[in-house]
Amino acid sequence: MASTLDLFRLDGKVALVTGASRGLGAAMALALADAGAVVALHATECPADATAARIAEAIGGAKRTHTFTADLSHADAGARLVQAVIDRCGHVDIVVNNAGIIRRQPAAEHADALWDEVIAVNLSSVFRICRAAGRHMIERGQGGKIVNVASLLSFQGGITVPGYAAAKGGVMQLTKALANEWAPEGINVNAIAPGYMETDNTTALRNNPERSRQIGERIPAGRWGMPGDLAGAVVFLASPASAYVHGHMLVVDGGWMGR
Repeated sequence: MASTLDLFRLDGKVALVTGASRGLGAAMALALADAGAVVALHATECPADATAARIAEAIGGAKRTHTFTADLSHADAGARLVQAVIDRCGHVDIVVNNAGIIRRQPAAEHADALWDEVIAVNLSSVFRICRAAGRHMIERGQGGKIVNVASLLSFQGGITVPGYAAAKGGVMQLTKALANEWAPEGINVNAIAPGYMETDNTTALRNNPERSRQIGERIPAGRWGMPGDLAGAVVFLASPASAYVHGHMLVVDGGWMGR
């Protein structure tokens, strides 16, 4: 019988992480590699070489990463990305849909172009990557793990980010819908909902003294989250330890939702 620690190992697995050049994606990619996975690092334009170098420095040994670029605002990019990973790595066992953008503008003035861009990257590409990876996993017959990155705005509305809130609410429901269909195939579809994290997407909030103070005062943990705070969550949801977890939203928020 495997030990408890073995339940969290990912040796022999191939994991695709989108938006892996920095922030949450880079931290989750490092965690998956540290657990034994070969990691396919996606970035939009320039390859995620810095993340690959971090993984090589931290873990060493044989080649553990491959880099890919794709603009996920294009309708066919998600499927092409999944196929490129399969062609290079042989298969895909784990997908972490982390890539995302945020566009801030009051709702009454919110431009169609901003809405369309956010929905395309944060929701439509997630579905298309899930669809391509799920089809591959079903055909391969060895199950798989899909981890979608949602948000606190999957539950709340936010301010001046209607497209982002709508997309992240959609990610939550998409996660549940796919879990309902694919659990019998041995494919676990779950999501992580990060709280307020120190990333590029929250720079505007952290640079606003009033909003930063308001947010910090509500977080029971007493601090904003760091990308590394998602390491344990993503390894859990990508590993055999979560074999009976389907359609779950794992909130990693320092206690924000409980207050």
